[in-house]
Amino acid sequence: MMREWFRRLGWVAVLVIGLALYLLVLRTLVKTQNPNLVPALILLGASTVPAAFLTFAQARTGQWQVPASVLLLTAFFGGVVGLIVAGTLEFDALHDLGTLPMLFVALIEETAKLIVPVLVLLTVIVRHKRRLPSDGLVIGVASGMGFAALETMGYAFTALLSSNGNVGALEETLLVRGLTSPAGHTAWTGLTCGALWMLASAPSVRNGLIFVGTFAGAVALHTAWDSFGSVVAYVILAILSLGWLVLRLRKYRAFHPAGRVPEPAFG
Repeated sequence: MMREWFRRLGWVAVLVIGLALYLLVLRTLVKTQNPNLVPALILLGASTVPAAFLTFAQARTGQWQVPASVLLLTAFFGGVVGLIVAGTLEFDALHDLGTLPMLFVALIEETAKLIVPVLVLLTVIVRHKRRLPSDGLVIGVASGMGFAALETMGYAFTALLSSNGNVGALEETLLVRGLTSPAGHTAWTGLTCGALWMLASAPSVRNGLIFVGTFAGAVALHTAWDSFGSVVAYVILAILSLGWLVLRLRKYRAFHPAGRVPEPAFG
């Protein structure tokens, strides 16, 4: 019972420790004016909230959990590969079209974030292991987390340069993007990957349509997020994104192909 309690509240520990380290680094930076501390500040500010959200999601996937090593690798490579692919495609499209509608940005980024999770899914299929949609959801959250953290680091670095080294501008960027990241990339990729794993677990026209609809919904939410600049719009979109994710996670926890407890996919 105690172990389960600690597992379910592990995200609080991640959040508290991450924020404490961030504040310590910030205090030291302000006091010493040592620019060598800036990378640590950006890293902690960009990754603490997404990492806490990933820990929260992992603890609620049911009895079978994806190992932390798989999640860490997915977060790292999913973020790096997704950022490279999205950046390249967006640059090429902008060069060819002269302008890039928000719908294209959302479509490119939501697709790029799926590359590493799809590779993970193919590995699981080749090994003839289980494919629970709850596993896919948390793997998608990990990929989205990596992408969001790296993107936030880039925006924070740009804010620091454009403000001529103003730490306040850096803090504001990290605060806004860090707090909103769970309702953005992490939620959207988690939803899409959960639907993809559901399709792989039980192939059917219905599940295929659910995956297409989920991906389209993630793109729509992403487009709306990039298009509206008001706080009210962000709050509404955050509620929709996180609410949808929680509902999917609850449904996926009860899912077992053919009514059987499946063989572990990892380990």
